[in-house]
Amino acid sequence: MDAIELLTQQHREVEELFEKFEKAGEGKEELLRELFVRIADNLAAHAIIEEKLFYPNVYVGPTADQLQEAVEEHLSVKRVIADLLDMEPSDAQFKAKVKVLKDLVEHHVEEEEKELFKSVKKLLTKEELSVMGEQLEVMFSELIQTEPRMQVPREIDEAAPLT
Repeated sequence: MDAIELLTQQHREVEELFEKFEKAGEGKEELLRELFVRIADNLAAHAIIEEKLFYPNVYVGPTADQLQEAVEEHLSVKRVIADLLDMEPSDAQFKAKVKVLKDLVEHHVEEEEKELFKSVKKLLTKEELSVMGEQLEVMFSELIQTEPRMQVPREIDEAAPLT
């Protein structure tokens, strides 16, 4: 699977988790906590593989401005996740914050898929995208087993560097 296919697939997986969260209903605090943990872990691991591998490898020419914006959007997402890590699903603002998180993620995904990924397809060969996809997949698989959400509070001071 190439890098763009992998990242797009991960976007769809997180969208499905947000849908399940919204459908969970009242009095389901344990399910809401479990879904939030899965969302947060997936988003944290996804952000790490983008910031450590994908973005630095495509930080040239026309993508530079898009990537500067992307890491700022990641920072906003991380700040909301950090807030949610300190909350319980029974807290009055928990669901509202998850909705804000969803909105931030949807905006970011839309920009990546409509703009950044198109630019990247012009920059890299199919072979390069395939090799990078394998690297991203391995790194994600390793990260997802380590509760990556727990790293997020240490990453909310400034956007990730691109070089």
